Formats: sequence, C-alpha cells, structure tokens
Amino acid sequence: MKNVMVVTGGSRGIGAATARLAASRGYAVCVNYLSNREAAEAVVDEIEASGGHAIAAAADVSRESDVDRLFKVVDAKLGTLTALVNNAGILETQTRVDAIDAARLNRILTANVIGPFLCAREAVRRMSIHHGGHGGAIVNVSSAASRLGSAGEYVDYAASKGAIDTLTIGLSREVAEEGIRVNAVRPAFIYTDMHASGGEPGRVDRLKVSLPMKRGGHPEEVANAIIWLLSDEASYTTGTFIELAGGK
Repeated sequence: MKNVMVVTGGSRGIGAATARLAASRGYAVCVNYLSNREAAEAVVDEIEASGGHAIAAAADVSRESDVDRLFKVVDAKLGTLTALVNNAGILETQTRVDAIDAARLNRILTANVIGPFLCAREAVRRMSIHHGGHGGAIVNVSSAASRLGSAGEYVDYAASKGAIDTLTIGLSREVAEEGIRVNAVRPAFIYTDMHASGGEPGRVDRLKVSLPMKRGGHPEEVANAIIWLLSDEASYTTGTFIELAGGK
C-alpha cells in the first residue's frame, strides 16, 4: 500500500519543507493551503519535477465543511490516507494578555485547536482498524511556546499549542490499539515567515543569543523530525514529543 500524506498549511515554512521531504521518501502528498494558491502550487511543481506525486488543495481547516471536503479530495485523488501532519496555525501581533480581546482569542483557538482536532478526526476515520482502515500515523506541530509561555508576546498562541500537546497525549492513547500512532514536534526559533505575522520578522535573530545553541533553526530540521516520527523507524513511539528549540 502506498503512503499518502496530508500536510495542512503546506505552502510555506515547516509545512512546505515537510511536503518536499515526504515526497522524496515516496509519499503522495496533499499540500493544503488557505489562500496562497501560487505558493502551494510551487511546492507541488517542485515535487513533481523531482519525480514525486503531489496535489494542492485549498481548505480552511478551522471550517468543518472545508475539512470534510479536503479529505474527500485526498480519497479521490491520492488514495487511502496513511499520514497526517497537523501543521496549519496562526499567531497575531505580539501583545500582553491584558490587551487581548475575545475576537482574537476566537481566531487563534479556532485555527490552532479546532482545526487540528477536525483533521485528526478525519484521519482516524480513515486509518483506524475499527473503521476498516490499515493504520497510520499523525504528527501534530506544537511549539516550545506551550511550555515556555511566550510571556509578553503570544500567551494566547502558547495556550493553543498547550491544547495541541493535550490532544497528542489523549489521542495517542485513544487509538494506540487501532493501528495509529500520534506524536508531536515542538519547534521554536525557526526561520519562517510566521514571525512576520507577529510583527517582528527578525525575531529569531534577536533571540538566538539566548539559546544554548546560539542559532535559529531551519524548517528542514523540523521536517526531518516529523518524517522520522511518521516512519517505521518510530514504530514503537506514540504520545511523545521531539523538542526543536536549540536547547531552550
């Protein structure tokens, strides 16, 4: 059976690096994107040019109807799902908790918590042996922020990633007997475009001197950990986390 992967938020950063690496390892990859079709199709073109197989699929993973449609597209165009990378997520401009309103919290939690839950649900429905599936693996992209807190910057984002940690632990135990492994990576201080969304594109360079390794990380380094967790080399690993934060 061929390996089929969905990477949410796959058009840039960690998601794009994961999609490219997965394709090089033989996965047929669905590169999910929210609005940047050009970037997603560029990732697909790169994969196809290297001999891999990929499709781009638009979906807002915080919308249940979009998630349902996304996974049906994968069923029809790629085949039986074997791997999910819950990577899509957002953050907003750096601020303190006493300046956060409910609208911002709803945006963050809907995108960063509800989205991964919905995608995990669809993956389990396809992978679980209780549903007639053949097993598979899920990797959730959390963040070191879930344990560091991101005080003065993104406590709401950090809290959303704390929820992802709990999802990882709970779901891993729920489906362990059903042929599904669930793990997570906790990256931080990675050179991606996401920092610009928080209002500080150079954040990694500002903070890298505070890290034991004295450098920022790269999306490819996170992708390597994700692909290992999905692979048969990690066949006895579930409910665990790989830290990718330069020793912080």
